[in-house]
Amino acid sequence: MLTQDKSQISLRLPTDLVSEYDRIATALDRDRTWVMLRALTQYLEQEGAELLQDAEGFAELDEGKGADLDDVLSKASSIVETAEAKRSKRAG
Repeated sequence: MLTQDKSQISLRLPTDLVSEYDRIATALDRDRTWVMLRALTQYLEQEGAELLQDAEGFAELDEGKGADLDDVLSKASSIVETAEAKRSKRAG
């Protein structure tokens, strides 16, 4: 997982959610902490990572590091036109 350093935290969860973690832990013959740590790690690697990327992107835009949409669209159009020209030469 992420690190061997550990911190103790405390949080309140709905009882039914804890029960589901307990059921999974029992099915896997693991403890609840192991199951919850896996779930939290997967969140960080997937949705959490996406949220952080979005936040970094917004920060870059705030710093003026963005690209002009018209420039991007022009470049994309140029790429498409070049590809279509190559394809028509091969077909023709």
